[in-house]
Amino acid sequence: MGYRWRRAALAVLVASAVTLPVVGAARPRTPAPPPVTLAPPTAATLDAAYTAHTVAAGAGSPLGAGEAVARRAGVDAANPAHPAPAAAAARMAADHGDRRRAAADRALAGPDRQLLAFDGRGPGRVTEVLGDLAHADRVAVLVPGSGTGIDTYGRFRATAEALHARLVREAPAGIRTAVVAWLGYETPGTVTAAVATTGRADRAAPELRSLVDDLRTVSGPRAHVSLICHSYGSVVCARAAAGLVVDDIAVVGSPGTGVDTAAALRTRARIWAARGADDWVANVPHLSADLFGTTVGFGTDPVAPEFGARVFTAGDGGHGDYFAPGSPSLANLTRIVLGRTTAVTRD
Repeated sequence: MGYRWRRAALAVLVASAVTLPVVGAARPRTPAPPPVTLAPPTAATLDAAYTAHTVAAGAGSPLGAGEAVARRAGVDAANPAHPAPAAAAARMAADHGDRRRAAADRALAGPDRQLLAFDGRGPGRVTEVLGDLAHADRVAVLVPGSGTGIDTYGRFRATAEALHARLVREAPAGIRTAVVAWLGYETPGTVTAAVATTGRADRAAPELRSLVDDLRTVSGPRAHVSLICHSYGSVVCARAAAGLVVDDIAVVGSPGTGVDTAAALRTRARIWAARGADDWVANVPHLSADLFGTTVGFGTDPVAPEFGARVFTAGDGGHGDYFAPGSPSLANLTRIVLGRTTAVTRD
């Protein structure tokens, strides 16, 4: 009976891989200018980088202002490989008739936003910093799951805001914190075949490693860095984990990581896992098979004892509730980022 059930589950995944790509193919992509190309950030160039990317997202600055911002950030506006951010993504989206995207781009260009990267093309990619990254002692990197893009970025940013607010409130005196909302890869659609395979995660992993290297350059080796990976984002974190210089990796609402044990991640980081009592991902079959040249499914449940993670309390919430203010999961994620590991409540 168990064998037949496993075969049936795999059949469903394979059928999805064959039929569901059509679902996401119909929506045309909103045009946007190429992203600003900058040298890797340092503490000294961080503010200029924020400015350059914010202008790139915004609703049309004069050409001269764009060039000035680019030069302050170390961009050669005369070099085609390093374009000045004069063409605004919001304006292009508006001209294309995509009001939703234009509004999202304009929000990203707000005066209080700190964008470490911005690419408005296609679903879009954004890296945003909350807090003082250059002087942070504790840095949390949030990695989102499926269905996240610029159009839905507001929801993702709200999770970063919730974590940052609690970190600021609970950090000991003299400890500075920062949260990095990393939408640095093209996430799979929630109802597409890609969400059942490791392909997007494999392509995203080098980008996540590069981000962590940049954060280490900006904040210095003393900073404690934690990855907090939601849903499919846990597959991305797992693919990037080997040799990554981070202190903690916490996966929440994870369908699996693509490996059978925490030890197989080959990282010195502490591995944490949690799942809310009402999270539908508990019903995802924890299987893995190589089919048609790709891996379908993600293997062992990260909250299962045999996986070997430190399982912490997440409460009664659903798949989107891990960062809800007042939730046990947010409290425990805050403790993990702050290094208060003995205070983490465990399941």
